[in-house]
Amino acid sequence: MQIVKGGTVSALLKTVPIPKMFHAKQEFPKDRIDPRDIPPLISRELSKPEFGSKIRPGMQIAITAGSRGIRNVNIITKAIADFVKLKGAVPFIVPAMGSHGGANAQGQKDMLAGFGITEESMGCEIRSSMEVVKLGVSDTGRTVYMDKNAYGADGVIISCRLKPHNAFRGTVESGPCKMMTVGLGKQKGAEEVHSDGMDRIAQNIPSMAKVVLEKAPILFAVPCVENAYDETCLIEAIAPENILTREAELLQFAFSNMPSILVGSADVLVVDEIGKNYSGTGTDPNITGTFSTPYATGGLKVQRTCFLRLSEVSHGNALGVGLASCITKEIFEQIDPEAMYPNCITSTVLRSAMIPVVVATEKEAVSLCIRTLNKVDKNRVRMVRIPNSLHISEIMLSEEYYERVKNYEFKGVEALDKPEVLAFDEQERLTTPYLTV
Repeated sequence: MQIVKGGTVSALLKTVPIPKMFHAKQEFPKDRIDPRDIPPLISRELSKPEFGSKIRPGMQIAITAGSRGIRNVNIITKAIADFVKLKGAVPFIVPAMGSHGGANAQGQKDMLAGFGITEESMGCEIRSSMEVVKLGVSDTGRTVYMDKNAYGADGVIISCRLKPHNAFRGTVESGPCKMMTVGLGKQKGAEEVHSDGMDRIAQNIPSMAKVVLEKAPILFAVPCVENAYDETCLIEAIAPENILTREAELLQFAFSNMPSILVGSADVLVVDEIGKNYSGTGTDPNITGTFSTPYATGGLKVQRTCFLRLSEVSHGNALGVGLASCITKEIFEQIDPEAMYPNCITSTVLRSAMIPVVVATEKEAVSLCIRTLNKVDKNRVRMVRIPNSLHISEIMLSEEYYERVKNYEFKGVEALDKPEVLAFDEQERLTTPYLTV
């Protein structure tokens, strides 16, 4: 597919009026754990008798590490490994990321390296494999699999982030149960979890987690929760017998700490960068409103969305592009189907990998979204710009919002300057910087 600048498409988009925009600050609850306090906090938590007593000298202990961009994940993982060593046991890290990393062992190890998790930095071995063992069958009729290295350990510690999922709603969503069934299930287990469709995954995950808890040597879970600023705000160890109930409780806490685009609705959303380090679908639809299934709702109500860039750490996995109205040629040319398609084949959700309209430049992406709006005055477009879906404490809003923000119509939103023309360089790359990012 040839995407060229200067053709008919460029001519049609050349004169589209792009609104002036201003920088705005969004305020959310700020409870956080300083990264320096994480190792001693984890040490105190795991030193509780119900956790520390399970780790004995000489034991081989598997510690999970996932594929998401979790704040302080390297600090958290190392702190757990250090505690295991302090108890005289031998820790090793297992990539628990289902089919991510191209559904191969080296790709998953490479993803961990991108998060600062290497054998050198962690001081222990990383055992990456796609081999699994069959644990049994859940009461929903799904076969449950587990990473062979983890199953062969004397004990498994489930380290993960706990948060709302981006494609379904349930009593548990993204957290220890999903890490045990999808993450540690590798490609085969992840496909089994998703095989009934996203309308059934909310039942499959807890029912399959029960099999893991019964058959596998799970010592405990150590989930973390992040605040609206992508900062660690809670770390808590959970005994295996309490995982299902406590995870459900912590999910509600995670929901209460989710950020949002506080203006609520827009005509156009511009996302500077997408990637697996921000969300499984490139951007978190709980923020952007770009859901891949009808089984979850929320986020910004918006008519058109464009994605401009793909993060380097995604290694060509641009899953989520199908949720945009258009993407840039830059993203399109970085797509690696071998890295992206295993995810959608495994999850059975194909929409996320579909290719939307592709245009030559970032300016054209913005212009196309504006030009194709329906029932909107093109000179009064409500446009929102965000750097990515994880960092939205500072955003940009079009001048149509300015007076409403100045009049405090949106609680928690403050204008930082006045509307100005967006800047693009000679290659029509958006160059207006954020003030505090």
